[in-house]
Amino acid sequence: MWHLARSLFKQARHWLKDMVASNTLDPFPIRKWLQGYGPKRLKADIKAGFSVTLLDLPQGMAYAAVAGLPLQFGTMCSAVSGIVGSLFGSSRFTVLGPTNATAFMIFSYFAAEPALDRVSLMPLLVFMVGALLLFGSFLRVAELAQYISRTVIVAYVTGAALLIMANQLAHVMGVQMMVLLEDGSSFQARTLPGIVIHLVKSIPQAHWQSLGVATGTAMIYFAFRRFRPAWPALALALILASVGCLVLASIGIDVPTYANARFGILDLLPPFPDFVSPRFLSDFSRLFGLALALAFLATIESSSMAKTLASVSGQRVDANQDMFSLGMANLSCAYLSGMPSSGSLTRSALNQQSGARTPFAALFNGLFCLVGALSLGHLVGFIPRASLAVLIICVAGSLIQRRNIRICLSATGSDALVFLVTLAATLMVPLHVAIFTGVGISVMLYLRKASQPSLVEYEFNHEGHLAEASKAGIRQTPSVSIVHVEGELFFGAADLFRTQIQRTCGDPNLRIIILRLKNARHMDATSVIALEELVALLRRDGRDLLISGVMKDVYKVLRDSGIVEIIGKENIFPASPSNPNVATRNALKRAQEILGTTEADVKIFFDPSKSKED
Repeated sequence: MWHLARSLFKQARHWLKDMVASNTLDPFPIRKWLQGYGPKRLKADIKAGFSVTLLDLPQGMAYAAVAGLPLQFGTMCSAVSGIVGSLFGSSRFTVLGPTNATAFMIFSYFAAEPALDRVSLMPLLVFMVGALLLFGSFLRVAELAQYISRTVIVAYVTGAALLIMANQLAHVMGVQMMVLLEDGSSFQARTLPGIVIHLVKSIPQAHWQSLGVATGTAMIYFAFRRFRPAWPALALALILASVGCLVLASIGIDVPTYANARFGILDLLPPFPDFVSPRFLSDFSRLFGLALALAFLATIESSSMAKTLASVSGQRVDANQDMFSLGMANLSCAYLSGMPSSGSLTRSALNQQSGARTPFAALFNGLFCLVGALSLGHLVGFIPRASLAVLIICVAGSLIQRRNIRICLSATGSDALVFLVTLAATLMVPLHVAIFTGVGISVMLYLRKASQPSLVEYEFNHEGHLAEASKAGIRQTPSVSIVHVEGELFFGAADLFRTQIQRTCGDPNLRIIILRLKNARHMDATSVIALEELVALLRRDGRDLLISGVMKDVYKVLRDSGIVEIIGKENIFPASPSNPNVATRNALKRAQEILGTTEADVKIFFDPSKSKED
């Protein structure tokens, strides 16, 4: 046991050493952009940063409202993430900050745990997210994001958008989502059906003034989008709606606003995380699942967004460097904003469209957001709740991409199943559970598909080429079967691999099986054990197993696991690069030796330019 522990420790130490040695993270990549940085780039970055700020300020407040947090949390997250994230990222267009998906994940979790104080727990949660992202960047976890099915992301974003719109309808109608029960307790619907039922029952209590203001705000927003697409429609719609509500208030018509929002310098800082509190370990364990889901989602959002913009601009991005940037931004947000940060697709796309030249554009955006919060933050109190809610609905609606949904539902049956299961989970369970449900389903379906190797009986035809047998069960040599294995031989395929070989052994005339493993891949311990059990089964019945066409990686697994000695080196024939059939021909000769016969007279033809005829 002690020797095993030492061996494991030694392997872990070598693995960590190799990981650190191969790490390519740059602790301060923005310095590379300082070379040749002149007035033209500065002007372009300032212009882009200001344009993004006009969208960032209202969006940040909107996402804070989605998460159920004070509005200043969203604004400060935009400011801190913009400044810190730009210093460590690899993409020149990426803008970090609050996003709708992460905001609603927070909302759905704390809606399921109404006894928890989300404001006091938020700094610890954001700190945990940042720490997980930093740890993941050193382990190059971001490279694994490419294995997450796009179908899962499409379904998750669609479900999150529907939930966002349904929840914001309560503010549009001017009704409360919290329901007081007869026993004095409160209840809030958390699933889409529950939310819709509650909204339908609340129609008689709807506040017509809020409905009117929301309708007017939506009309202004779409008018700007239609006739002045280059103008900041979101910010202008909020400004005009706020002015309109002031006019209504002057004639005695009141509309609920964010009058309680405070943007003083002390109000902008969240409560400091208390790491020595007796409840720290309890809060840590309670929030770990949510923090892991947020870190996972932020990595996917940032990676997909950066690669999308990079494909347009031709820039190369480093997913692990961007993950490192996310980690640093979230660690800063834990102390300076209190809200998780991710990669924003809308703001990053606007940054690119506005002519950003370097990551300094995102830095200027963060500075402008900070100045705006300190100088104009008090004006947020005039924003109507219904106006901000209807604009959130408009933004969330744009995330539902009908073409992508159609592709996911029609491409393959597996994609359709993954999409429907993930969408249902998103609408019915907390989002931090739904995202892992979708990933789990997609991985299981992939493993099921990958764990079905093709086993086909082969023979040498009249031209001397190895080809699929013309008639199943009828062999040129009745006592010898050549089985061609095509596909994966990892743990998921082991049982199927053994079962299919045993089915072939049902022929009582069969004495020798030649496994042709030229196109078999990724053999692991489970498959080796299955192979060893198969050898024992065959030998118990007086039969033998030969292996031909063994590639170097498969032979290494067989050698290191000790199965070569069990099968016998004389019964294993490595693949020949010049002639793929020569190993099988040699295996047939070995079969003749074992059988003591020459009934298998095989002639093989191949390209003479590669090798001499054998």
